[in-house]
Amino acid sequence: MAETSTTMESIRKWVVEHKLRAVGCLWLSGIGGSIAYNWSRPNMKPSVKIIHARLHAQALTLAALAGAAVVEYYDHKSGSGSKVNKYAQQFLVMDPHTRKE
Repeated sequence: MAETSTTMESIRKWVVEHKLRAVGCLWLSGIGGSIAYNWSRPNMKPSVKIIHARLHAQALTLAALAGAAVVEYYDHKSGSGSKVNKYAQQFLVMDPHTRKE
């Protein structure tokens, strides 16, 4: 079980560091899989198959972006963000009670 948590942790760290790459790979695999599935259905026009593949990949991409947002929110709340995130935090005002006058 410890090996599984280590694998999941390494996957999570990779997704945190490479969010756009992960979403792009998911989109590419989604559109490829959807085209392969739709091409096996003989009763549809090729244009409809392509449109369906695009819609499936778009839905998968929205789900991936929502997942990336959840991961980013979790990392921000727990304070275990990446080096870039910690670098950016020095420029952000975290105290909600401070006001600029």
